[in-house]
Amino acid sequence: MKVALVHDWLTGMRGGEKCLAVLCRRFPDAQLFTLLHCRGRTAPSIERMQITTSFLQRVPGIARHYRYWLPLMPRAIESLRIPADVDLVVSFSHAVAKSIQPPPGVPHVCYCFTPMRYAWQLRRDYFSAKGRRFSRGPLAAVREALLDRIRRWDRATSGRATHYVAISQTIADRIAACYDRPSTVIYPPVDTDFYTPAAIEREDFYLCVSALAPYKKIDLAIEACRRLGRRLVVIGAGPEYRRLARSAGSGVELLGWRSDAEIRDCLRRCRALLFPGQEDFGIVPVEAQACGAPVIAYRQGGACETVLDAGQRNVGSGIFFDEQTPEALAAAMRWLEARPERFSTAVARQQSLKFNADRYERELVGYLEQVVGAGRALRRAG
Repeated sequence: MKVALVHDWLTGMRGGEKCLAVLCRRFPDAQLFTLLHCRGRTAPSIERMQITTSFLQRVPGIARHYRYWLPLMPRAIESLRIPADVDLVVSFSHAVAKSIQPPPGVPHVCYCFTPMRYAWQLRRDYFSAKGRRFSRGPLAAVREALLDRIRRWDRATSGRATHYVAISQTIADRIAACYDRPSTVIYPPVDTDFYTPAAIEREDFYLCVSALAPYKKIDLAIEACRRLGRRLVVIGAGPEYRRLARSAGSGVELLGWRSDAEIRDCLRRCRALLFPGQEDFGIVPVEAQACGAPVIAYRQGGACETVLDAGQRNVGSGIFFDEQTPEALAAAMRWLEARPERFSTAVARQQSLKFNADRYERELVGYLEQVVGAGRALRRAG
């Protein structure tokens, strides 16, 4: 089976790239298409692929400022040409990759992380923060007009994917609402062989592991810990780093990005993982459970599908809070601190195993083979 792979951009190794890497290992001869590629920033299985980039690759400084080129991304993805002799196109998309144009008659499976957040559901979270560029005034009106146009394009080109796979039921519902398309849910892979518990004592600090973007709501964790006088360690990088650093008190450590081994070490030692944002799936809470750490999460999005609520069961793997406020998060932290018997390391570990990498590869490759087989049968029948 000759496969073409498509990804929005290759600038780091986050959850989406971990999903892509599995198919790069499975189909090492596939051609990989992307808007831009920062060499050396992704896994070896991705780096050794034959990678074709768009005209954005030639823009000076694009690696630092690619988010500001969003208005040109529709044109950039449409400029990429997939060879006519492929049997299957698989796109991994949270922005524009799903709108690649496949050759006529070739099935295109979109593994959808979400319809474009900043054009659809989360505009306010991305752009309304005080002091952010384009947050108010005449530029805000220009921004809204551009995003409206991109959203119309996003919906109009949703038919370029013949099949959608959603990373969670949350995203399946969003695909139906935005594109009026059905989808199959296949959860992303979590490396439960790497993320494991350790025979060490947990320490007196809370942990956030996240890209530092506005919708991640790390400021809620900082404020909740400040009010309770709790120590907080934040691992991550992104556009919110400077703002968060200014607001962090003496009890908050912003470590920047760290290696997987360092993240695992913190997950094994923290009192609990704080997960205050609304995520599409959320690999980090599953990694935390794999390491035996409790999870305190906002009760929206993918976390509701992966964390067993100790507030609703005798024993669980975490606790939810219902409002994105420091008060609600702090109350959940106090609840868990007062009831340690309601959390089970064994239950958390067992829950994480439902999302392991072998399961992801088996389900996704099986689905792709089914799509290609059905297409061939249809062509023979025709």
